[in-house]
Order: sequence, then structure tokens, then C-alpha cells
Amino acid sequence: MGRFAGRVAFLTGAGRGIGAATARLLAAQGAAVAVTDRDLEPAQEVAAAIVSAGGRALALPVDVTDAGQVEAAVQRTVDTFGQLDILVALAGILRDNLLFRLSEDDWDSVIATHLKGSFLAARAAQRYMVPRRYGRMVFLSSVSALGNRGQANYAAAKAGLQGLTRTLAIELGPFGITVNAVAPGFIETRMTRATAERLGLSFEEFKAQAAQTIPLRRVGQPEEVAHVIAFLASDEASYVSGQVIYVAGGPRG
Repeated sequence: MGRFAGRVAFLTGAGRGIGAATARLLAAQGAAVAVTDRDLEPAQEVAAAIVSAGGRALALPVDVTDAGQVEAAVQRTVDTFGQLDILVALAGILRDNLLFRLSEDDWDSVIATHLKGSFLAARAAQRYMVPRRYGRMVFLSSVSALGNRGQANYAAAKAGLQGLTRTLAIELGPFGITVNAVAPGFIETRMTRATAERLGLSFEEFKAQAAQTIPLRRVGQPEEVAHVIAFLASDEASYVSGQVIYVAGGPRG
């Protein structure tokens, strides 16, 4: 029996990077997993790998900024697996630029994807968690919540997620639902590769520069964040709520 035997998890932004690593880990530890992503193909690839390994998974295309799509996907998950125990909201995009170049569209799209998307997912998930008086919610913040040049939109969204985490922990705690956030530092993903391209650096050069500022002198891997998320989603973390855990190779926050 796995750590998450009998549990059902719904993940947004799970087609790649930290989301994919988390979906695979939860499934390997016994959870039935709904793998959602704006792009269906990578979600299908993750779900197929889970099923091939003997797990249970469902792939769904979801634009997290669309309430109807989010609610329908959560409903489909419950219809398929019978319940919903865990929400991991990881969907995100980058539209980096300095303030004087940052367009309203780039501001709106980042805020909508990270912050509104997590709100919509939480609102949809709690409808199934509250009656059962059990639930685990984990949001993906970032060290950029503390401020980062060229990321006013991203930093604001990630800081907002920390406020959302603490508030929902207060509201949902009486119903047995814990709400926490994980705030990664430099993790080797498609998003950090995109940042390197924006700065005109090779990815290897970008990682090497970043590693020199990290106490552990290396960048992180998606699986390292996934293990922290899995802890917060487990019954081992039943008395941990309203917290933001930095996974950054050193002290942050």
C-alpha cells in the first residue's frame, strides 16, 4: 500500500516540469491522478507513463483562467475516480519584462494564470473536500515573490499566492483541509530555460551563474520540489497549514 493509497489528486500545469514530476510521484505512491494542462499532449504523455507503470491517471486539457473549464475538469475527476482529496495548483507562464516595457496584456495573463487559476481550482476543489471534511491543497509560489528584476507581474502573482495560502488555511481549516505553498528557487525547467534565452545566455551558462549564488552551489531539480509537495499533500503533514516552504538550496524568505 502506498502513501496515497485511496487518494485522488487533481493537478494543474502537470504536463511538464515540476507538475509532471509531482504527478508521477503521487501516482507512484498510490494516488489516482488527474493530469491537467493547457496543452493536452504533454498531459497525455505524463498520464500514459503513469498508467504504463501500473498507476491510475486521467489527462485533461484545462485553461485555468476559465472557470467553466476548471469546474468541468474537477467534476470529471470526481466522476472518474469517485472523490477528490488533493489539489496541487502549478499552472504558470512567464511574460518577463522591465516595468516600462511591460504591457497590460502581459500583466493580466500572468496574474490570471498563476493567481486567478489557483483561486478557481481551489474554489472548485473545496466543493468536494468540505462535505468530506478532508483535503490537501498545495500552491506553487516562488522565491520571486520576494522581488525579482524584470518580473513585476510574476512576483506579484507569486506573492499573492502566499496570501491566498494563508487565508484559505484559515477559512478551510475547520473542515479538515490544509493549505500550503511551496516556493522554489532556481529549478531546471522549461521556464528557467526561457529566462536564459531572454537574457541572451546559454542554459548551461545561466545555471552555472545561478549556482554560484546558491549555498548548495547547484540548481534544483523538479523531483526535489515534488517530494516537498508530496509531503504537504500527505497525512504526515496533517498539522501543517498556512505555511510557505522555500525549496531554494538555502535560506530564503
